[in-house]
Amino acid sequence: MRPRQRLPGWQQRRHWPALALVLLLAALLGLSRAWAAWGDWNFSLLIDTAEQRYGNLGAARGRIQAWDTLLNNGVHLTEQDQLDSVNRFFNRQLRFADDSRVWQQVDYWATPIESLIKGAGDCEDYAIAKYFSLRRLGIPSDKLRITYVKALRLNQAHMVLTYYPSPAAEPLVLDNLINQIHSASQRQDLLPVYAFNAEGLYLPGSRSKKSDSKKLSRWQDLLKKMHTEGFAIGEG
Repeated sequence: MRPRQRLPGWQQRRHWPALALVLLLAALLGLSRAWAAWGDWNFSLLIDTAEQRYGNLGAARGRIQAWDTLLNNGVHLTEQDQLDSVNRFFNRQLRFADDSRVWQQVDYWATPIESLIKGAGDCEDYAIAKYFSLRRLGIPSDKLRITYVKALRLNQAHMVLTYYPSPAAEPLVLDNLINQIHSASQRQDLLPVYAFNAEGLYLPGSRSKKSDSKKLSRWQDLLKKMHTEGFAIGEG
């Protein structure tokens, strides 16, 4: 009687524990890199740095401290509740004002700190502040896109933040024009033009990136400003 041959599948299973360990170590390494890029935000130091750069903050100090409280309270919320709380916070804290009034420039992308210091911003400043707040709360960048649209009723360019629960899902829209978060199909007043995040640039209807966001100079300038302000944000 010939000895029974070991099936290849069983032979492979002998290596499963080692493979699982390798995958676990790889995951932990990726997580540690993510935490290294997005380190702790010490708001006491951030406020001190802001005062050194911008002078006496006055009422803005309270707005920045309220942002700190929002992030601390939002850590254990569901993603949907995080979206709601962040969207409400910035829609209430900031009043809409054009860059020409706030910054005396045609187009200026403000950091969240700059927007809270001014207590004002235009559409991209709302979207930027919401994006970095949700990233800080742990939502990965591939679920978030800062999206250029045309506001059809206003007949003008506009910017919103979109959230994708999964890669194939319909996005939700966080907008400073309205306080309610609706799905994209419910926002017939918005026509998407293009979107971007830390992963890259996207065209309407595209699930994969079409270009590297490093080519978007205003985005890179924004990241540099936030690093100078003391924020650990990696590449966004």
